[in-house]
Amino acid sequence: MDWISGIGQAIAYIEAHLADEVDFAEAARRSYSSPSHFARVFSILCGYTLGEYVRLRRLTLAGAELAHGDALVIDVALKYGYDSPDSFAKAFRAFHGISPSDARRSGAVLKSFSPLSFKISLEGGTIMDYRIEEKKAFRMLGYKRRFTGSPADRAQQEADFFVGTRLGQFLLAGMQHDADTQFGVLTNYGEDGYDYYIAGMVPDDLIDVYREPQYVGDEVADLVGLEPVEIPAGRWLVCETKRCQHPTNDFLTLRREAVGSWLPSAGYALRDAPEIEVVHWFNDDRYLQRYIEIWLPIEKI
Repeated sequence: MDWISGIGQAIAYIEAHLADEVDFAEAARRSYSSPSHFARVFSILCGYTLGEYVRLRRLTLAGAELAHGDALVIDVALKYGYDSPDSFAKAFRAFHGISPSDARRSGAVLKSFSPLSFKISLEGGTIMDYRIEEKKAFRMLGYKRRFTGSPADRAQQEADFFVGTRLGQFLLAGMQHDADTQFGVLTNYGEDGYDYYIAGMVPDDLIDVYREPQYVGDEVADLVGLEPVEIPAGRWLVCETKRCQHPTNDFLTLRREAVGSWLPSAGYALRDAPEIEVVHWFNDDRYLQRYIEIWLPIEKI
C-alpha cells in the first residue's frame, strides 16, 4: 500500500486515541514513513500541523461532551490532555468563543472541527509543468524561526518574521549579489510545526562574514542570528507558479498537487532533506510581479 493511503490509517489511529496519549511515532509507522516525513506530508496535504489538528479535534469533542453530557469540566479537561481547568478554559474559549460552563447552557453555539478522511477517488486531470534536477550539496545562509500552530497563526508568524528581518534581507541580497531572488527553506518538521529560514545563496567564502558587524550607512546590523543552512545532495522536483502579483495561493495548490498526486503516481516520495522556495521578482510593462519555484527533495520508491 502506498504512503498516501497509509496516511488514512494514521489519521484513524489518531482519531481513536484523542482521549488518551497520541503516539505520533506510531501514527507515522501506520503511514509507512518516518515521523518527520509523516509530519511534513500531513502539513502539506492538510494545511494543519499534527499538533494543531489534534488540539482542534480534542476541543471539538470536549465541547460536545459538555453540551450533551454530565461530565465535570475538570474531568473533560484531563481527558483531553489539559493539566488544569484554567488552561482548558483558555483554550476552550479561544476555539468555541464561550467558556466550558457556558457550553452546558441550552442553545449554546459551539464550533466543530471535523475529522479528516482520505478516500480513493477520481481526481486530477490537471496539467502540471515540472522538471527533475540533480544537485550537489551546497550551503546557504539565513535567519531561522520555528512556525507553529494553525495556518492563520503561521501566516501571521511569517508576516512578522519577514517584516522584522527587512534589514537582514537587504544584506543577504547584497551578499548573494541578487536583489530579485529570495529563498525560503523549510526543514525539521515535527508535530508542532517546522523551521523556516529566510535564506540567501551566499558565496562559500562569505558564509562566515555574518559573525562580524555589518554597516549600512551609520547603522550597524546585528547578524548574530544568521545561520548556515546545509542542503544535501540529491534529486529535486521543481515546479513553478504562474507569473503574477500574488502567487501565494497558486503556490499552495501546486505544492499540494505535487505531493498528493504527482509523487505517488510517478513512484516518488519526499526524501529527508529541506524543501526550498525560490521567489523571483520581475517587472512587466505595468507592475512588479513574481513567481515562485517549489523545490521538493524526492527519491524513487
